[in-house]
Amino acid sequence: MKKIAIAISGASGSIYAKLLLQKLASLQDQIAELSVVITDNAKMVWQTELGDASFDSFAARYFSIKDFTAPFASGSAQYDALIIIPCSMGILGRIASGISNDLVTRGADVMLKERKKLICVLRDTPYNLIHIRNMETVTLAGGIICPASPSFYNLPKTIEEAALTVVNRVIDLAGLKNESFRWGKEND
Repeated sequence: MKKIAIAISGASGSIYAKLLLQKLASLQDQIAELSVVITDNAKMVWQTELGDASFDSFAARYFSIKDFTAPFASGSAQYDALIIIPCSMGILGRIASGISNDLVTRGADVMLKERKKLICVLRDTPYNLIHIRNMETVTLAGGIICPASPSFYNLPKTIEEAALTVVNRVIDLAGLKNESFRWGKEND
C-alpha cells in the first residue's frame, strides 16, 4: 500500500492530471492514502482545457496550497511519492533552488530529503538553459524528470489514449502495479 500525493500546477496539460486521478481510482487497492493539492492557476487552466471544474471531485484528501499541516509536508508521514502533474517550470525552478514557499515545493523538498520519489511531469516546451539546469539539479537531488511526451508505438486513436501513455509511465515510476501497453509483449 502506497501513500501518494498529487500536485497539479498551472502548466498546460490538465488532461494528464485528470487521467492520472481517474486511473488511480482503479488502483485504490494499492493506495493507503491519496492527497491532492491544486494551485489556483491549475484550476483555471483545467477549466479552460477540459471545460469542467471536476478537479476536486476525485476520491482523495484535498489540501490548500498554503496548508503546511498536510501530511506530506513532513517526512514523518512517510509518503512514498509526490507526483507533480503537470509541473510548471516555475515550480521546478523553486524546487531546484530549495525554496519551499507553498505545499507543492515543501512536499517536493520532503520527498528529496527523505529519499522518496519525486516525479515531475514537465509539459512546457521548448526548454531554455535555465530549465535544463533546473532539471539537472532536481535529478541530481534524486527527483525524476518525466516529460509529458506521449509514445505512439501502441497506436493511440484519441488524445486521451496518447496522454495515457504518459500517465501509465508515471504510475510505473510511482511503483504501482498497472496494466498497460508493454513493448515486446502481446497486448490486446
